Amino acid sequence: MSHAGARSGREGQREAMANRLAGETSPYLQQHAGNPVDWYPWGSEALARARAEDRPILVSIGYSACHWCHVMAHESFEDPETAALMNEAFVNVKVDREERPDVDCIYMEAVQALTGHGGWPLNVFLTPDGRPFFGGTYFPPVSRHGMPSWKSVLVAVRDAYRDRREDVLQNAEALTSYVRQAQNLPAGEGVLAVDVLRRALETLSGQFDWSDGGFGSAPKFPQPLTLDLLLRLGRRLHDTRALDFVQLTLDRMAAGGIHDQLGGGFHRYSVDGYWLVPHFEKMLYDNALLAMVYLHAFLITGSSNYRLVTEQTLDYVLRELRSPEGGFFSAQDADSEGVEGKYYVWTPDEIDSAAGPAAELAILHFGVTAGGNFDGRTILTSSVSPAQIAQRTGEPLAAVQDGLERARKALLAARTRRVPPATDTKVLTSWNALAIRALAEAGRSLQRPDYTRAAEDAARFLLTALRPAGALLRSWQGAASGVPAFLEDHAYLAEALISLYEVTGRVEYYHEARGLSDEMEHRFGDEAGGGYFDAPLSEDLVVRPRSFFDNPIPSGNASAASALLRLAALDGDTRHTASAERILRSAGELLHRAPQGVPYLLSALDSYLAGTLQVAIVGTSGQELAELADVVFGLYLPERVLAAGRESEVPLLDGRMTVGGKATAYLCEHFACRLPVTKPEELRAQLEERYAAG
Repeated sequence: MSHAGARSGREGQREAMANRLAGETSPYLQQHAGNPVDWYPWGSEALARARAEDRPILVSIGYSACHWCHVMAHESFEDPETAALMNEAFVNVKVDREERPDVDCIYMEAVQALTGHGGWPLNVFLTPDGRPFFGGTYFPPVSRHGMPSWKSVLVAVRDAYRDRREDVLQNAEALTSYVRQAQNLPAGEGVLAVDVLRRALETLSGQFDWSDGGFGSAPKFPQPLTLDLLLRLGRRLHDTRALDFVQLTLDRMAAGGIHDQLGGGFHRYSVDGYWLVPHFEKMLYDNALLAMVYLHAFLITGSSNYRLVTEQTLDYVLRELRSPEGGFFSAQDADSEGVEGKYYVWTPDEIDSAAGPAAELAILHFGVTAGGNFDGRTILTSSVSPAQIAQRTGEPLAAVQDGLERARKALLAARTRRVPPATDTKVLTSWNALAIRALAEAGRSLQRPDYTRAAEDAARFLLTALRPAGALLRSWQGAASGVPAFLEDHAYLAEALISLYEVTGRVEYYHEARGLSDEMEHRFGDEAGGGYFDAPLSEDLVVRPRSFFDNPIPSGNASAASALLRLAALDGDTRHTASAERILRSAGELLHRAPQGVPYLLSALDSYLAGTLQVAIVGTSGQELAELADVVFGLYLPERVLAAGRESEVPLLDGRMTVGGKATAYLCEHFACRLPVTKPEELRAQLEERYAAG
């Protein structure tokens, strides 16, 4: 290094000691505020510096609960020598993928095109105008297992940009062109037919693991959107295999190590093919979506175990992820005290000490062994059921169940005295909306008003703290981030507010959802390509992202289609139906050839083809209204909307009159209704007849 270069590196290090991340609201960015790397947050300031100094940009993307992000940070970004090299050669930008999914989407597409795979941390090198030309995921501090060291990558990229600029620019142009094309799929024609659903079910059936549930082999992800789709398709297409497979999967997951047997909730995925050893981080979105699947399975089957798992999952969300303001935190880390999974695993001695007289039952039920199943300790599973224990021991089943419940509470209390994993206290609008919908619908279906109250509290928080100046924002952590909300934020929240309107009858939620649909059209509408862009128009992005893939949460377009169809069923506005249809047609090719990537869009297609089932209940007696609505919420009706209250509060209620002064229900499709009924059993009979007829 020249004398001038060495001086530049030292100056960069001194400047980075107070890098620009300290004032950011993202916990992930705050984790890097003390790095000797001169980090910028994503934005015009970093891009302007890169252009002014003709430097390449290094964008490093991760998230707070990412294990390998923490590893690379410790190995490389906290190392002064490595930081000096980064500061000398690059303008360095740190991005929280959860706060900026638009940036992550663009550069993940580029890295996947370059390497054939993706993941986090994502490290991408850009030209000063933001075009990607090289990248990868995790790089070790020294070369190993065929991976180059991070320093060698930095030197190679620096030298290429300095000495082979033309090659770099050509690569940047080709890669950016690829990403742009990937974001603009051609519209499909003639795809809106039930045959698309049949082919999707056939394709998905070929991927079923009938031994352990789930799809494929290790690592195995829960894929709640696909499981929910299978519940719909199984009933719509009269295929009992779909329900059988979903039940197998839900049962195996609930009994496995991926499910927190003490505190409820699910870890992110299983590193094996049979749900035993999880990657221990817990995400808000996983638990919201899985709670919905278990709720739907309960409504179909009446299984008390599915109800229990639903409640345990939502209880975990309320206990561990709820903020004092009413919103929900994003995630909990996999690690505690620097060791992955340490918080969750046990030895027989620890079980004996914590559970006391019920220890023997707990050891048998949870599969605890001396050798363990994870680094000499045991990940708890429900390996032996209470009924099996009762049969083995001769004890009454009720006594076994009581003993296990006492053991579970004692073990959970003991676990809370351990050093817990860190919590990402960032509140994301879209992920909170998923939790709001799950809580609202479970609250009414399971008669848990505490869930409904929590859903309303969170909705009020989002509609105030995340909308301080009228426009919806993406995230909050002590204060709103200032990052504009994306399509998924608007669409998920619209769906959640529709559910809250259905559950509570409070018409303000319906009006808020309509306002969000107008905002989607205004801020994200894509007249040329159909559907919606994922992000607002921005000069800082080389490509405006637009995607239909669920990964692993619903795509913004799929959620928008679902919300628009539900709104159209409530208000009769044909513009909503037309917009939803444009989304479905724009994704036509994917619906045909990649159903495993678009399950939520296929669910929207199912609603579009079946016609949204409209239930209108009018009356002034709260008790009578509730009794009729309870029939609706006690059944699995995935494509229904419900309006309950006074005539004319929403268009679906217009012209619906009470009969004999009693609360009256109308079962309608396309606003054409059957004869009104006033008794819950009459409404149930109409609903069952409708589905028996297909």
